[in-house]
Amino acid sequence: MEPLSASFVTRSASETRALGAALGRVLAPGDFVALLGELGAGKTEFARGAAEGCRVPPEEVASPSFALIHRYHGRIPLAHADLYRLGDEDDLYGTGYFELRDAGDEALMVEWADRIPRAIASDALRVRFVLPAEGDRRDVDAAATGPTSRRLLERWRTELASGVSSRPASASPPGGRRHSGGRGR
Repeated sequence: MEPLSASFVTRSASETRALGAALGRVLAPGDFVALLGELGAGKTEFARGAAEGCRVPPEEVASPSFALIHRYHGRIPLAHADLYRLGDEDDLYGTGYFELRDAGDEALMVEWADRIPRAIASDALRVRFVLPAEGDRRDVDAAATGPTSRRLLERWRTELASGVSSRPASASPPGGRRHSGGRGR
């Protein structure tokens, strides 16, 4: 199966958060989202938006850098993990991470997932944040690696195409959004 992909551009933290909120509105238990990219690329802001889209109260959302995993209860159960401080796969054993990932009882969003490749589910939506040399712009490239993540990416693209009507009043639409044709890149 050829991967399904989409590309977007955001030009501010609020646009990155809005892009994440659109994904959060369509997340379902069992979805796995790997957030990839360098430090300061927008992964945490995107994750905050996704939690908002899952109707998690904003005051409950924190960066899990020091706690490894935060669990939230909104429209669906959402777990947000950050692997930045971990050195290797051995550091994940004993944390319950693999059991959480494999249970499929909640959506799981993982920052720095590429630091420990086995931490990424085989069926994952990989969202890569790239900081070109141009100001606050972020290129956001998403690729689905299996049937569940393909459906998630299709729902996300449909949600974004539906426009402002489904977006919370506080969120602005991502500016300069570009969608790829669908297959490959």
